[in-house]
Amino acid sequence: MTDAAALPGLEQLNGLVRSVTTPEFADVTFHEVMCRSALNHVPSASAMPFDWTVNPYRGCSHACAYCFARGTHEYLELDAGRDFDSQIIVKINVAEVLEKELRRGSWAREPVMLGTNTDPYQRAEGRYRLMPAIVGALAESGTPFSILTKGTLLRRDLPLLREAAASVDVSLAMSIAVFDDELQKLLEPGTPSAAARLETVRAATEAGFRVTVFLMPILPHLTDSIAALDHALTQIAQAGAVRVVFGALHLRPGAKQWFMQWLGERHPELVSSYLGLYPGAAANAPKPYRTWLAKRVRPLLRVHGLDGRAEEDAPRRSPMPGLAARPQFVTTSRGREAEAARLF
Repeated sequence: MTDAAALPGLEQLNGLVRSVTTPEFADVTFHEVMCRSALNHVPSASAMPFDWTVNPYRGCSHACAYCFARGTHEYLELDAGRDFDSQIIVKINVAEVLEKELRRGSWAREPVMLGTNTDPYQRAEGRYRLMPAIVGALAESGTPFSILTKGTLLRRDLPLLREAAASVDVSLAMSIAVFDDELQKLLEPGTPSAAARLETVRAATEAGFRVTVFLMPILPHLTDSIAALDHALTQIAQAGAVRVVFGALHLRPGAKQWFMQWLGERHPELVSSYLGLYPGAAANAPKPYRTWLAKRVRPLLRVHGLDGRAEEDAPRRSPMPGLAARPQFVTTSRGREAEAARLF
């Protein structure tokens, strides 16, 4: 059904086609839009280690309490909390626009990263099936690309991705932050289980891909013990992954307020510790904590025979974008306006 009142502010944008709710997606509204561009050029001032991205969706039903991208929903006059989880923007013409952009004579076939803002294989992809045409367009144009996801829907497209890898470089990475089932259901209730994601890693490995796992974010006092890290890396290695990127929790505007609310409800005993680690407007864990964490993780990587690096060790522009870290968004007003302009 169509719900014209579901997205305050968006009715003024020419790109809105309709707002849709379906019984299969309880409490989720899809806002189908016609985008004007598909390829997003990363600003030179950004710390992202890649230059080009494609984001077929905005908002994410994974509902991860810590998601760094929550603040981007505020560009649409939506909140970074419940709206981010339930008001999903779908660029229904993204593949067609991408094909046109890739045919331009000026396109230099630079690597493109998918999964840098919200997940291209979130549950909405099961309904809209945007990724097969995106993958096909990139491969046909000779453009290398990387995918970072928490979604097991990736398995659906493994045959297509294998075919694409015959002509262009294709890099796959799976994000798995929490290996404790109870904590995972509380912290990221819309995601597939860690076991399901590990099975996807195994399937991609069997399909011939050298898969990277993003062990991120590592949460202070919740997932940073030696026992928890060893348990995670044991399972990652057993699934066949060859590389791990790890990093501590970021709490950027939008995400910070939502995560701290979650923490107060679920782990009130940790609130004071987190306020000490992330005081005021601080988004990153302090350097001493990150150094301590790296010293804890690196020996375990060696024990399990895994290549790996800390998120912050990424070069400014990575030659293999699938091995790049999650982006650091430009937070100036100009940067926010530019990002918002690219949504439609």
